[in-house]
Amino acid sequence: MLRRFRLEEPETVQEASQLLARHGEAARIYAGGTELLLVMKEGLAHYERLVNVKKIPHLDEVKLTDGFVSIGALSTHRQLLFSPVVRRHLPAFAGMEANVANIRVREVGTIGGNLCFAEPHADPGTLLLALGAKVIAAKNTGQREILIEKFFVDAYETCLEPDELLTEIRVPRLPARSGVAYLKFGYLERPSVGVALFLSLDGNGKSVGDARIAVGCVGPTARRIQEAESLLEGKSVDEASRLIAEAGAAAARASQAISDLHGSQDYKEHIVGVLLKRAFRQAVEQCRQRVEG
Repeated sequence: MLRRFRLEEPETVQEASQLLARHGEAARIYAGGTELLLVMKEGLAHYERLVNVKKIPHLDEVKLTDGFVSIGALSTHRQLLFSPVVRRHLPAFAGMEANVANIRVREVGTIGGNLCFAEPHADPGTLLLALGAKVIAAKNTGQREILIEKFFVDAYETCLEPDELLTEIRVPRLPARSGVAYLKFGYLERPSVGVALFLSLDGNGKSVGDARIAVGCVGPTARRIQEAESLLEGKSVDEASRLIAEAGAAAARASQAISDLHGSQDYKEHIVGVLLKRAFRQAVEQCRQRVEG
C-alpha cells in the first residue's frame, strides 16, 4: 500500500533539478512509474516527494540528426517500438522494445526511467552498450554527455548526481556493412540472460572491422566484454566464425554472472555462449544484406 507523498510538477529541467537539490534523498523523479511505484507499494522504499517530469516539454521526442538518433528520456517503450525513425534506423532497438516486460509496462514505462532505475534484469541497457550510445544528464547549471558504459555503476545505481536528470539518449547511426542483434532468454517475465552484438565489416565486406559485445541480466549490471570483442576484430568472417565459441566463453567469464532465482552461474554462462553464436550469425547476415543492398 502506498504511503502519502507530495507530487511536484515542474515544467522545466531547471525547476526539476532545483527540487531534487532542495529535497535530497526525500525526493525522486517520477516518469512512467512502473518500477518506482512498485517498490513503494511493496514498502521497499518511501519518498516524501515525487518529482513528476512528464510536463516538461520535448523530453519525449525521437528525431534523426546528422550523426545519431536522439531519443528523449520520456519516450515510452511503445512509442519507440512504433517510431518510424527507430524502426528504420535502429531496427534491432525496435525489436527489443517489442519484447520488453509486458504490454502495460510498454505502454507507460519510459526509456529514461528504465535506465535510471538500473534494474539488473532489464533489456535496453545491454543493447545500448553494443550500439555505443551516450546519454545526456542535465541539471540547473548545465548538462554533460556520458558514455552509456560509464552510466551504470552497480545494481540499481547510476552515475547521475543527486540533482541531475537523464534527458536524452544518443545512439550513433549505423554505418554501412553493419549488423546488430539482441537476443535474450528467460523463463520468468524478466530475462535471465541478454546478449547484444554490433558488428561491422571492412571495406571489402570480408573481414570484421568493429565488434561490440554486451552481456546483461546475468549479474549486477550490463557490461561490455572487450576481451571477446578483440577475438573477432580484424579477423575474416570465416575465422571469426570459428572463434565465436572462444569469444562466447570469454564473454561468459567476464560477465560476472551470479546464481539467483533466474538460474545458476554456470547455466547463465552457458547461455551467454549460445546466444552469442546466434547473434553472430544474425549480425553477419545483416552486414551482408546491407552490402548487397
